[in-house]
Formats: sequence, C-alpha cells, structure tokens
Amino acid sequence: MTRLRIRIDFDTGGSIGPGKVMLLERIRETGSISAAARTLDMSYRRAWLLVDDLNRIFAEPVVSAAVGGKHGGGTALTAFGERVIEHYRAVERDAFGAATARLAALEETLNADYGAGSDPPDDGSFSGDPALKPGCKPS
Repeated sequence: MTRLRIRIDFDTGGSIGPGKVMLLERIRETGSISAAARTLDMSYRRAWLLVDDLNRIFAEPVVSAAVGGKHGGGTALTAFGERVIEHYRAVERDAFGAATARLAALEETLNADYGAGSDPPDDGSFSGDPALKPGCKPS
C-alpha cells in the first residue's frame, strides 16, 4: 500500500514530521523518554534532542518532566503536546484524502517486479526507520 508522509517545515526553521510525532505518541504511552526511545530503536540522547527541539520550536512545551515520587520521575505529554499530535495527524489525513486519486494513479504505473523477492533497495527515504512508521494510511 502506498503511503504518504508529511513533514511540516515552519518559517522559523523548525520542523515536525512522522518521527517526532511518533516519539510524542510513545512518550504519551510510556511516560518516559527513555522507554519511548527503546520502542523506536532510538538512543535516549537522540530522543531527548528531538524532544528538546520540539519544546524550543513551539511557544509552549510539548513535553514536561514529571516530578519524581515513589516510582521516580518521568515525562508527561502536555495538553499542548496532545494538540500538536492532533493537528499533525489531521493534516496527514487531510493530505492523504486530497491525494488519494493521484496516489492510486501513480501506484498503477509501478513496476511489479521492483524489489520482488528481496528487501527493497535503499531509496534514501528512510522508509526502514521505525521512527518514521506507520506513515499515513487510509482509515
């Protein structure tokens, strides 16, 4: 199935795309940058740098540190972070809906033998990067 991936580049120079959004979603699920990074086969440092970048891109933080307690601290997605995910996923759905006919037309022209029986060649798109999956698929 053909996928559509969206990266939004802001005028300020920051950007957000499927990898950063997936990281935010995993932080929401796990309550931890470290645990989220592990689920994405990403180093803690890389995940922390992405979170730091997101917190600097926007006027409000998307992630905040949770105060340690009986089980230690953690990381929490802020209400604003939830809205960022919601807006990004809506842009993704809208774009896919608008492009469905064009994507289908392109898909009809594909060489069926390309990559058959082997791993697809590295096309430079980072399609094997788990942080960039699942991409946008029809619901």
